[in-house]
Amino acid sequence: MTETAELAVIGGSGLYALLEGATKHEVNTPYGPPSDPVTIAEVGGRRVAFLPRHGRDHRHPPHLIPYRANLWALRSLGVRQVIAPCAVGGLRPELGPGTFVVPDQLIDRTSGRTQTYYDRGAVHVSFADPYCPAGRRTLLDAAARREIPAVDGGTVVVVEGPRFSTRAESRWYASIGGTVVNMTGHPEAVLARELALCYTSIALVTDLDAGVETGASVTQEEVFRVFGENTDRLRALLLDAVAALPADRDCPCGRALDGITLPIPLP
Repeated sequence: MTETAELAVIGGSGLYALLEGATKHEVNTPYGPPSDPVTIAEVGGRRVAFLPRHGRDHRHPPHLIPYRANLWALRSLGVRQVIAPCAVGGLRPELGPGTFVVPDQLIDRTSGRTQTYYDRGAVHVSFADPYCPAGRRTLLDAAARREIPAVDGGTVVVVEGPRFSTRAESRWYASIGGTVVNMTGHPEAVLARELALCYTSIALVTDLDAGVETGASVTQEEVFRVFGENTDRLRALLLDAVAALPADRDCPCGRALDGITLPIPLP
């Protein structure tokens, strides 16, 4: 019998392992296999699942990540709360490399990605506030305990990728209220909402985006280097946060599907 988990972490670029002593599980979904086998271990008395978003060998580019399979796989294992770390570019000069941001809003600038489980019928799920308020508070409190500065709030602009932004695009994203820019936050967040999951993002700034300052543009090498330099801090923060997430959900996330039926029953 497959193990179950109540919490999950979806790892971003550079975070390919999180849990020690974890067991590996191959999960089948109606949407194909997830990015990688799901690993499950105990953290602070809680059963926690981990799934590397791009796969352990980083084989899935951001526009081809099997987002629907990933979220469905976690939900089918019993997960109800998800923390989703990601690498981002800063759209403000004060948000330099190594800064942590706990966003509260999202702007979708992707194109062509399947972003719903509802391919038939008129189904509309509330998405005014994309991130779980209880999860955000838990992450911010965990950062404070660790004495890790974390920005409370901000808007993630999610772009299609895999290329980085032009300077003009970067300046435009900042002008419309963007705080950071990323390639994977959508449709991950909205699919989590369609499964009534609590979803919370923690964004690690790896670079200042192209339009923020003059000089050389951002490179993949720079992104991976900065993420690697901050992996230990991020890992400690994540482990603290998953252990502290409230066991009883009283946030609106769990009621997202009230009166709505999923198109395919979950096991």
